[in-house]
Amino acid sequence: MSTAVVVGSGPNGLAAAVHLARSGVDVQVLEAADEIGGGTRSGELTVPGLVHDHCSAFHPMGAGSPYLQTLGLERYGLRWRWPEVDCAHPLDSGEAALLYRSLDATAAGLGTADGARWRRMFADLAGGFDALAGDLMRPVLNVPRHPLRLAAFGPRALLPATVTARWFHTPKARALFGGVAAHAYHRLDRPATSAVGLMIVAAGHRYGWPVAEGGSAAITRALAAQLAEYGGKIHTGVRVRRTADIPAADVVLLDVAPEGALEIFGDAMPSRITKSYKKFRHAPGAFKVDFAIDGPIPWTDPECGRAGTVHLGGEFDEIAGAERAVASGRMPERPFVLLGQQYVADPTRSRDGVNPVYAYAHVPAGYTGDATEAVVAQIERFAPGFRDRIVATTVATPADLARDNPNQVGGDIIGGANAGVQVVFRPRIALDPYDIGVPGVYLCSASTPPGAGAHGMCGYNAAESALRRLRSGRD
Repeated sequence: MSTAVVVGSGPNGLAAAVHLARSGVDVQVLEAADEIGGGTRSGELTVPGLVHDHCSAFHPMGAGSPYLQTLGLERYGLRWRWPEVDCAHPLDSGEAALLYRSLDATAAGLGTADGARWRRMFADLAGGFDALAGDLMRPVLNVPRHPLRLAAFGPRALLPATVTARWFHTPKARALFGGVAAHAYHRLDRPATSAVGLMIVAAGHRYGWPVAEGGSAAITRALAAQLAEYGGKIHTGVRVRRTADIPAADVVLLDVAPEGALEIFGDAMPSRITKSYKKFRHAPGAFKVDFAIDGPIPWTDPECGRAGTVHLGGEFDEIAGAERAVASGRMPERPFVLLGQQYVADPTRSRDGVNPVYAYAHVPAGYTGDATEAVVAQIERFAPGFRDRIVATTVATPADLARDNPNQVGGDIIGGANAGVQVVFRPRIALDPYDIGVPGVYLCSASTPPGAGAHGMCGYNAAESALRRLRSGRD
């Protein structure tokens, strides 16, 4: 039997381990922390009984993952739960733009002027999402299985989000798209910044934006349970800093940032790859604030109370300005804030009328200030009286996030900047971007294609590279 060691137990490390184990490989996972899951963990961060997600929270790409869908994770306790409204984007006018799983319902809410335009932008992407994802969630330098789908997506994806936003006439539609595009964590006037927004909206219209019942840790538990069923083992509290810390194995997969790969295998890596990894750019940081609140959030537009996710950033131009400032290393007065009301879809997370609220602001990389008041002010702006309902608050600065999870360098929660060629080629330009240049060693973190999200595709793709090596060796 072939053997494998996976370093790191985030969703990609576990997905890689499961794929290898299901293929007959003897797998062990080494996790430095005492708890598995990386960014896909949950816990009582504010008051006892309330369940908060540590990082990964909403899962359109998880529910739509070409790999996770094949695993039958519901047999291991994973249950997706959907809110009535996937995402709300309130405006200072008092109304909110609403994103539903239903394309028709979303278009109807945007009115005559932009409803038809929303359909024209997203109908084909949502309808062909499975085929499109099958190509886009693989390394770029591959023969596409659905070239016509890619040809239709490509020109739109390459546009700056600022250009795509001008396709819409109304502030509501422009803001709704802009809030989703801001998930790229990059200034929105740069090429290809439409791509992330287009894919997340399309995934939402195909699969919705569900949460995992009981917290995102349910995804971790389900993957770990399936791994155990196939004989895989997980060891926690094992920190790998050098090659000597890794047991002998036929293949090694690293669910770490490029810096981690350099720390462990840098002396053995070819100089060209070492140089590429040293040039790898990280995204701006997140400043996370978790709240326990008494009752629901008092939104000006009550429709926001039905949404799992709420984007707080005002109109499109304000969002674009805030993202431009953050990318330039400046903290905006009004940062873009993503707020999660997971309890709307999953009431098991609340206790006795007290609800957990998840929020984070986009801040410059390594930001050392306190953005708590900026986050509260953005919520209060669209929900007057929110401040008075706060029962408890827990803050995680970019430094805290990096300390909690070394992959989150400088508070980067997406595994690397969506800037320049890294939008397409990460962590370097290569036919096999998972190969670190050391025989039998592969990178499988969110710093590899297709990037961030609890979809497991980075791990699956890296495991496929490892399996090709094992099969060729047996031949």
